[in-house]
Amino acid sequence: MRSVLRRVATVGLALTAVFVIAACGGSSDDNNKSASSTESSAGSTPQIDAANLPVDFSEMAKLKGLASEGKGMIGVLLPDTTTSARYVQYDAPFLKKAFEAAGLTSDQYKIDNAHGSTSTMQQQAEADITAGASVLLIDPLDPGSGAAIESKAEAQGVKVIDYDRLVTGGPKDRYYVSFNNVEVGKLIGEGMVDCIDAWKVSKPNLLVMSGAATDNNAKLFAQGYNGVLNPKFSDGTYVKVGAPPGTWDPPTAATEFEQQFTAHPNINAVVTPNDDNANAVISVLLKNKVKANTFPTTGQDAAPTGLQNILKGYQCGTVYKLPYAEPQAAAALALYLRAGKTPPSTLVNATTRDTEINADIKSVYTKPVWVTKENMNDTVIKDNVIPLNQICGGKMAQVCKANGIG
Repeated sequence: MRSVLRRVATVGLALTAVFVIAACGGSSDDNNKSASSTESSAGSTPQIDAANLPVDFSEMAKLKGLASEGKGMIGVLLPDTTTSARYVQYDAPFLKKAFEAAGLTSDQYKIDNAHGSTSTMQQQAEADITAGASVLLIDPLDPGSGAAIESKAEAQGVKVIDYDRLVTGGPKDRYYVSFNNVEVGKLIGEGMVDCIDAWKVSKPNLLVMSGAATDNNAKLFAQGYNGVLNPKFSDGTYVKVGAPPGTWDPPTAATEFEQQFTAHPNINAVVTPNDDNANAVISVLLKNKVKANTFPTTGQDAAPTGLQNILKGYQCGTVYKLPYAEPQAAAALALYLRAGKTPPSTLVNATTRDTEINADIKSVYTKPVWVTKENMNDTVIKDNVIPLNQICGGKMAQVCKANGIG
């Protein structure tokens, strides 16, 4: 019905333009033609705002015209299923939902996971290109392998988008969809400071853990939280006990923390860069019978385990990255590029510096939120992205009730 109305409206506008032109003459005729052409061109490109992508995916319906106009398949390459639960729980299903809400059929997009293998991702990329992909969204395992995939794709006329992680060293004219990851790290650092005060941690001795050194996002997160915490270390308010090399692998994070905790039993707070690593650290704390609300940890991704650990008093908070927003923004950008359209400034709202090639990469940023016990109902629970029973089922029911959740 909507497409019929659009055609009727288009015919009406065309007839109006004819009468206007007939009533005018000389140079005015040329001016009216130019104005009509400009309005038609502007009206044919829908406007999407990265700051206002709702949980119901309704904005994606604006892009159905682009979906019908575009050519080729959109290929999505996700890295693994272990470094974060988000790729299975959020990214893959929400990208699918975004593409379909915009009108793509199942043969017009393809979502793959490399399961931690760079060679598998390379093979998936080549298969997508062979199958006629016109756009690739790439969340690489490391910048080097990601840049190699992107360079080969561009050489074959395929548009490329860095998804979530910046592919340092990639082509200059690519796009990047993520969050302001320095801001994500800043929220983690500020959350730690607030939690140390709220939990009355005397003489804070912090272990600062990070994500994998091969991940550019991990560097940006660290830039954010170190910017908050370093002044505390410098003036002696906090003591920095150490900073292990960094990993996104929870078992490795647990081992790193246990080694540090054994060597430095005075550690009483840990900056952990995501919920899965925090959960690994908390498992060690529980084994050592550390009491709730005494030993702050941090996180991001608003994973069910992270939210549960917050309610139990073992994690201060988590960065809720509106998991439905980033997939919608990426799908929208891919649809503009697939249709050969320049995306609007309301979508491409920033630039990100690629220091490897000394270039600013056109970027789409969505907004992160720090979630604690106090605002969980008004953020994660209200959005209902995670079913309540995944947070408050079983033994957690009483914990949720005690915290007023649900």
